[in-house]
Amino acid sequence: MGSLDAPTTGAENGSTIPATFSGHHKSLTGDGLPAGNFPELDAMKKRKASFLPLEVGTRVLCRWRDGKFHPVKVIERRKLHTGGLNDYEYYVHYTEFNRRLDEWVKLEQLDLDSVETVVDEKVEDKVTSLKMTRHQKRKIDETHVEGHEELDAASLREHEEFTKVKNIATIELGRYEIETWYFSPFPPEYNDCLKLYFCEFCLNFMKRKEQLQRHMRKCDLKHPPGDEIYRSGTLSMFEVDGKKNKVYGQNLCYLAKLFLDHKTLYYDVDLFLFYILCECDERGCHMVGYFSKEKHSEESYNLACILTLPPYQRKGYGKFLIAFSYELSKKEGKVGTPERPLSDLGLLSYRGYWTRVLLDILKKHKGNISIKELSDMTAIKSEDILSTLQSLELIQYRKGQHVICADPKVLDRHLKAAGRGGLEVDVSKLIWTPYKEQG
Repeated sequence: MGSLDAPTTGAENGSTIPATFSGHHKSLTGDGLPAGNFPELDAMKKRKASFLPLEVGTRVLCRWRDGKFHPVKVIERRKLHTGGLNDYEYYVHYTEFNRRLDEWVKLEQLDLDSVETVVDEKVEDKVTSLKMTRHQKRKIDETHVEGHEELDAASLREHEEFTKVKNIATIELGRYEIETWYFSPFPPEYNDCLKLYFCEFCLNFMKRKEQLQRHMRKCDLKHPPGDEIYRSGTLSMFEVDGKKNKVYGQNLCYLAKLFLDHKTLYYDVDLFLFYILCECDERGCHMVGYFSKEKHSEESYNLACILTLPPYQRKGYGKFLIAFSYELSKKEGKVGTPERPLSDLGLLSYRGYWTRVLLDILKKHKGNISIKELSDMTAIKSEDILSTLQSLELIQYRKGQHVICADPKVLDRHLKAAGRGGLEVDVSKLIWTPYKEQG
């Protein structure tokens, strides 16, 4: 991921990784002596050759883009056109990390001395857990909530089998080339494409750069199709009705699935509204992220799916999108909650948002306040308020009711841990009519 204007270097951008990684991986015949003079080395070479090609399921160490070796599991393999025993590349899952980092690697990136073909996974997980420091484990846990809580074991296996290999490696969107994270079920005619080119305004996608250039000369859109319902400075929000703009809605779902592992792809987008956040300049309004919501939700869902595109992450846009969804709920006079399951990043963002909003109120409020009152003030569902305060150990159960314990020093500590609130939604700039009142 990065600006197309910037030169790219490094292993993750396709530069050749040398076969010699460290002092103990020197050439077997680098001293000029015939290999036959070293029976031990001959035996080692034969042992390594016996593993090749590596079977699917093999566990081995692989050199990652940080220059270090990490344990991986071979998910898939494919033969290279050059032919020969070793001419395979392997699709691997880094067992310490989220699936979004799965990738194709070449043989020279693998340490064949570490090959394990049969492993007791429970024992392996226990050993890995013991070796990790608390900080490492927390970092992995933070990015490893896969968002499949609603799937049974058989469905989860089926999902992971169907989506195990990324079909599109990179996309071009506006001025960015972005590495994808997950599989997305594009139409069959795109099966042979490693890279797709998206029009950043209408989201049509093409196989070749020349096709995109021709399309851009004809495309008269400079912003998402739909109504602009918010503008503050250079930020705009557009509401797109999936029924009125079906192709745009479907293309947005294809695009989003590349970065959301848990997302169910809805081909029937008629039932959804899409809220597209854009950065605006003289060239147009450029999408940075979006959220969707059902037009009518019996479960009080105010958000179905949320994504900030990778080039725009860590800038407060995700928090802005969450806050915006609750401002719409306030306009509707309803409480809301995000549709489950949440993605890994979505879960972290919501926990942070609920913590900041609730503790900010508790810090300023004088006297007693109930969970119902907090819900009315924030449009956050009572169950989400209760679970958030319980996780922060700020609530007790006394005489048949929940009591909030708000010590100022404890509140300050939790607020500091929750981090900054991100970009503020200026409600005075929101011009919007709830869907049920339209037309």
